Amino acid sequence: MTDMTSTLTILEPYPGLYAYYDGRIAGVRLFSEGPNWLDDGAYELGVASYAIVGGEQALVYDTHISLAHARAIRNHLESLGVTSIRVVLSHWHKDHVAGNTVFADCEIIALRLTAEKLEENRERIETATPPIHPLVMPNRLFAETLALTVGERRVELHHFAIHSADGNVIWLPEERLLLAGDTLEDTTTFISEADQTATHIAELRRLRQWPIARILPAHGDRERIATGGYGPDLIDANRGYIERLTGAISAGRVVGTLEEFAAEEIASGAIRYFAPYEAVHRSNIERMRAVLLTD
Repeated sequence: MTDMTSTLTILEPYPGLYAYYDGRIAGVRLFSEGPNWLDDGAYELGVASYAIVGGEQALVYDTHISLAHARAIRNHLESLGVTSIRVVLSHWHKDHVAGNTVFADCEIIALRLTAEKLEENRERIETATPPIHPLVMPNRLFAETLALTVGERRVELHHFAIHSADGNVIWLPEERLLLAGDTLEDTTTFISEADQTATHIAELRRLRQWPIARILPAHGDRERIATGGYGPDLIDANRGYIERLTGAISAGRVVGTLEEFAAEEIASGAIRYFAPYEAVHRSNIERMRAVLLTD
């Protein structure tokens, strides 16, 4: 196997805002040749954690896919002169909390819903392949919104029930910049809660009302993240995909490949086609069929 962080790149799409990006490299696996969540999900699709730096302070958004990645993030921040680190979790899924142990001495901020989901799924997370053991829990919880500062920067945390019930985004109001976690993805959203898609659609519509200039997702194209991220049409692309998929399956229509299904948004440049997302698309179809076609 490749050294765990040998393909990790540190990007700076905006001054004082860093993206720790890994994955989307054909033929490379980090953990094992056998099936595992790290290689077959996060790494294959590309994954980024972020850090906002202001003077000696830093706010880390998600702790990445391994302890080695988390250590690389912390080492980089300390090399910049950071002495105070806080962590924000976007939601409870494994590829966003795997490095929590490295930040166990820091304030780890999350929605109450995230803490509940982590506790509910603790055994499954700690015995996963690879395991996240011990699972370090958040130690500061909030319900819907939380305002913070990082140096001179205003930072807001907001609950959006998209992708998972405990979606938590970071909003930088002065820059009109959204750190989206898994609420938005390129090439398409992963439907993890198929019975909640009506809620996800409504929440995407709510998000679209914000004066967003640029978006930095957890799963997206490396080059686009490096050069400032996505426009708000990423929200439209993700919402449109869910709406069309729901309509097609409900009507019993055949759903083709992702490349065909999202052709309009791909052609517009709102999203970029990435072939491994075909597996996500097939999973989405099966999950939606299980919910919509059950008697």
